[in-house]
Amino acid sequence: MSVLRPLLLAGLLSLSALAQAAEQRTCLVVGVSDGDTITARCGAAGNYEQIKVRFNGIDAPEKRQPFGQRAKEALSDLVYMKEAALDCTKSDRYGRSVCKVMVAPASAPRGPKTLDAGLTMITLGLAWWYRTYAREQTPQERGQYEFAEAEARAKRVGLWRDQDLVAPWDWRKAQRAQH
Repeated sequence: MSVLRPLLLAGLLSLSALAQAAEQRTCLVVGVSDGDTITARCGAAGNYEQIKVRFNGIDAPEKRQPFGQRAKEALSDLVYMKEAALDCTKSDRYGRSVCKVMVAPASAPRGPKTLDAGLTMITLGLAWWYRTYAREQTPQERGQYEFAEAEARAKRVGLWRDQDLVAPWDWRKAQRAQH
């Protein structure tokens, strides 16, 4: 029995860590801040919790950047006032939950939540695959996001038409340097 106790304890600890690492919940999207951030209402009626969600794996243009407003509108079309399955892995430095966001596709609005909204934003050419955080994605997600960005670039879709394109992380850095 003394050999089993450490194994059992290790197993329980790893299950606990897994439960904390990925929190999955279904919520109603009640706000869209920009092309990669939403507000969701989670929980039962009368006991709602409102959370800010930053999409995992993408970075969209800031609102004052070219294509920023178009990215916000496209994300609104995809998720606003829809039930979304949120697969949250962490919180960022601003207290937002960082999540993969899945919704039912427009072609089957009452169907299963099979549309990856972040991947769709990349496919539409309205977000970048955020390589800095690629290690937080599964190998399959990394491959899908990388391929979608390469396709959007090759087809010059959305922001990829812009000759003077500035990635949002570079744009934010330049804004901080000005102030």
